Amino acid sequence: MDRIAASFARLQATRRKALVPFFTAGDPSLDATVPLMHALVEAGADIIELGVPFSDPMADGPTIQRSSERALERGANTAYVFDCVRDFRQRDPRTPVVLMGYLNPVEMRGYAAYARQAVAAGVDGVLLVDLPAEESGDARSAFDQEGLKLIALASPTTTAARMAVLARQAGGYVYYVSYAGVTGADRIDGDDVAGRTAELRALSRVPVVVGFGIKDAASASAMGKLADGIVIGSALVQAISTAVDAEDAQDRARAFLRPLRTALDASSTVA
Repeated sequence: MDRIAASFARLQATRRKALVPFFTAGDPSLDATVPLMHALVEAGADIIELGVPFSDPMADGPTIQRSSERALERGANTAYVFDCVRDFRQRDPRTPVVLMGYLNPVEMRGYAAYARQAVAAGVDGVLLVDLPAEESGDARSAFDQEGLKLIALASPTTTAARMAVLARQAGGYVYYVSYAGVTGADRIDGDDVAGRTAELRALSRVPVVVGFGIKDAASASAMGKLADGIVIGSALVQAISTAVDAEDAQDRARAFLRPLRTALDASSTVA
């Protein structure tokens, strides 16, 4: 069983929901990334989504955009991200790592080469926000050959027919965007999310997680009741953005994530 499937199996066995924190590799510093990954696991993360810095992160709001810009200025690139995951794996062979980013850095390497390098480093999945499902065949084939999961992305504007295709194609899990917009906004419609995630979960052979707009324990608890897990990004990125060093970043990450883990566990039910 792959790491992502094993993680969700453990969670289901204990009636818990997945907590999936996101932050940008290389921010708040190059030497903070690997320690931050370990700190998030210590604070209750089940899967880590690691942002690959990109010059035009069109799906991201100002907080993650600035984080990506800072990381790029420090020299964080795909090779650096792979090195971070490789270092993380020296201590943690179990926690899944998913890279979240954009298509251009993948195409620069070529799908097959990227997949081989990612898996060799210890990456479990990739979420490419600007790769349409209709154009993902070549990437999916190359990734499948290496065992790298291509995470599907659905949103409130996804049609029923397209949702069925995404659910069928998805590897690892389906990421449901709670509203149509960029990361970091605050406009979740709980009733809409409930209906759409229920539809997705009925269609999908893999778990469904919800992201965008989750910022604290209360929103994590509310959204956790509707899906198999939640992703939290902008609020965490903001919390660690002004850390003075790697140790401070770890402390901030733990302090931020632990209340969400507690709230998520307190409200978890198996739907």
